[in-house]
Amino acid sequence: MSATEQPGVAILKADIIAQAKAAGFDDVGFSPADLSEETQTDFQEWLDRGAHGDMAWMEETRERRASPTALWSEVKSVIVLAMNYGPDGDPLETLRHPDKANISVYARNRDYHDLVKKRLKRVARWLVDETGCELKVFVDTAPILEKPVAAGSSLGWQGKHTNLVSSELGSWFFIGSIFTNLELPPEAPHADQCGSCHACLDACPTNAFPGPYELDARRCISYLTIEHKGHIAPEFRGPMANRIYGCDDCLAACPWNKFARAASEHALKPREDLTSPDLSELLALDDTGFRALFAGSPVKRIGRDRFLRNVLIAAGNSGDETLLPQVTDHLGDASELVRAMAVWALGELASPKDIERARLEHGDRETDGDVRAEWARLPSLPR
Repeated sequence: MSATEQPGVAILKADIIAQAKAAGFDDVGFSPADLSEETQTDFQEWLDRGAHGDMAWMEETRERRASPTALWSEVKSVIVLAMNYGPDGDPLETLRHPDKANISVYARNRDYHDLVKKRLKRVARWLVDETGCELKVFVDTAPILEKPVAAGSSLGWQGKHTNLVSSELGSWFFIGSIFTNLELPPEAPHADQCGSCHACLDACPTNAFPGPYELDARRCISYLTIEHKGHIAPEFRGPMANRIYGCDDCLAACPWNKFARAASEHALKPREDLTSPDLSELLALDDTGFRALFAGSPVKRIGRDRFLRNVLIAAGNSGDETLLPQVTDHLGDASELVRAMAVWALGELASPKDIERARLEHGDRETDGDVRAEWARLPSLPR
């Protein structure tokens, strides 16, 4: 069957859904290959405000993100697929234990990009064999506005926290997409069912939402701990608490999660050693240890230095003075990101005398301007 001869489209769509479910996906939607002018304008204005922070690739690819057809002119339809990664139990439990590290639910096991893309390719191969169509598969790696595209289908709607919400799956699911030159009529988009609820906005520790359906990434803990490559501003360090990779607060607050269920895919079930690791164990990691612990995990991509930057902020927020020797060890680290947050954590945990002792050993010979500024913020004893 050619891509231009499509008898039995309803049957084909039903077969696609069946193949997707067999491949491990939990829901499927069919979206048009374009975005509304309002969506495109909102995105351009969001970039113009600088709300994407230092995610430079979003600015560099702004034209290709305008619409699926801007990325691939031949696309006629988008098949959007959802894979559930719901937590088993309270996803925020670790936040109640400041001596532990909280890692976002999605990152507590294997990198979902590899898993979802493998399953997408399985469906895609079947579809090519069945129809002879042309297609492309994407999982959060191409310049696509995936959530607005998905919201053009029956899969779900973009909630006030800007993430997709499903009346079937709640908030905990990954999105993958298959662009195809097949004409697959889209369903009516899922109605927005947020109503007057603003639980997700109220839950944000750093007030990253200027208003409903608006996100300022520069204030978002997920952005700060994962995407941001520099120093984290003092105003965000306390609210980060023990969140060292990502933040689930706005997702966890969504009432639609009453329909969520725990992930059935083994690779998406949390590893025990990543569910609530001890801060002391993470502070002890060198580069080799970091790579070994997070092999196959999305956490690995931020690198050891940014990771320890985040862990040291968690240590400073812990109130646990037994972490002081490890914090002090990082005052001489090769990375200025690590040294700077070691100074901050020292200031949160140590006595004035201990701070002054560390200043004499490390602070007075520090050459990096940002790290020196951290030392300057700490109280000094008269000499």
